[in-house]
Amino acid sequence: MPTATFEILRGDANEGKFETYTLEISEGMVVLDAILLIQAKYANDLAVRWNCKAGHCGSCSAEVNGVPKLMCMCRMSDIKLDKPILVQPMKAFPLIKDLVTDVSWNFEVKKKIKKFKPRPPDAADGTWRMAQEDIDRVQEFRKCIECFLCQDVCHVIREHQLQDKFIGPRYFVHIAGLEMHPLDVEDRREDLKKTDGIGFCNITKCCTNVCPQEITITDNAIIPLKERVADKFYDPVKRLFAKFRSKKEQ
Repeated sequence: MPTATFEILRGDANEGKFETYTLEISEGMVVLDAILLIQAKYANDLAVRWNCKAGHCGSCSAEVNGVPKLMCMCRMSDIKLDKPILVQPMKAFPLIKDLVTDVSWNFEVKKKIKKFKPRPPDAADGTWRMAQEDIDRVQEFRKCIECFLCQDVCHVIREHQLQDKFIGPRYFVHIAGLEMHPLDVEDRREDLKKTDGIGFCNITKCCTNVCPQEITITDNAIIPLKERVADKFYDPVKRLFAKFRSKKEQ
């Protein structure tokens, strides 16, 4: 069997260093398999977060050779074994221990987003009527498993650390799913501009590139939201109309 050498970051927020482990690689193995084998054979105290091992829970997010990935979806057969395989925790979030980071900031962000607000029912039985194409448009955004790989790779969070001004691509996807829902009547455009920081995104598409669910984050969520913000705050015709309407009401 072929062998692979892993260099895994061990430690906590105060101190850490890379430890080297070598093990045999069997057919069909993924990086998470290797990490769990290392944990079982060589490092019982190695901290790693995982759950489903099937690419659906988003728990085993880490950086493999510098690229944010789900370890359970990263096949060893796709990695060259002639060099050590570098496995690190996500860099954008505070380190707890080894490969486990504190992602709680993301959940606090979600609490601040305006909730789904449906329009009144339009049928006699108290239900709604919607076109299938409108539902299809938002269905993509519901595939998100909150692995936070898109948050990790986003330079606004990772490098500039603007978490107090920027909610990140995961939550632009969440807002897009609300804003484009055919029943929702809430207006989140002012929040997107003033508190959510959508203007900081320069659409490099790095978030789209790492999404394990293949959500087209930039093109289908962020850019349409940017357009909605621009329509409300920067469209000269609409601003002129609003100005005349304001004078008329005085």
